[in-house]
Amino acid sequence: MSFLEKMQSRYTVKKYNPDGIVDNTVIEQLKEILRLSPSSINSQPWKFTFVTNSEAKAQLAEVSLFNKEKVIGSQCVIVFQVLKKVEDFEKQAAENLPEGQRNYFLNFLKPKGEAAIQSWMSNQVYISLGVLMSACGQMGIGCTPMEGINADRYDAYLKQDAYKTLFAVCIGEGAGDDTNRLEIKPKSRLKAEKVIEEI
Repeated sequence: MSFLEKMQSRYTVKKYNPDGIVDNTVIEQLKEILRLSPSSINSQPWKFTFVTNSEAKAQLAEVSLFNKEKVIGSQCVIVFQVLKKVEDFEKQAAENLPEGQRNYFLNFLKPKGEAAIQSWMSNQVYISLGVLMSACGQMGIGCTPMEGINADRYDAYLKQDAYKTLFAVCIGEGAGDDTNRLEIKPKSRLKAEKVIEEI
């Protein structure tokens, strides 16, 4: 099946099979896929926390609002976090980025102010979300991106002081009676002429 066919057949899982299995080798592949995600100037201002422990998932489920059952039923929850402080990013950049990329940050991004830099860093994490969801589609793994969580409570549970939670993704095997399956609810997207333009 081509990548296009895989993308045509993927859907956002709304209900997971709690007895489903995602092999550990697949989890390890997803970790490496996220590590390899692209980012502007190779900034990588992120952390990805993989939660497979049932007790930990149950704790996160309690602060996942209307996503509670998805978190409990999934095989893994991946928490996407971004550096909290610009100065921590600057330190990381000084240690890891070549001079040209550091200069781009200092000359073009830093003058825009802290709020703009925080927004820019968060945007990089969202790029990695697209990479993960595409990978899951290609690998035939169900996934659910979730902004509808209590991010502050996630942070309190995870205790990673330098990072703050932006969103999380459940992965696993979709349940047979998931009403979001394509045979029940066909994929709904805007027509190509609405979103694709050629010049």
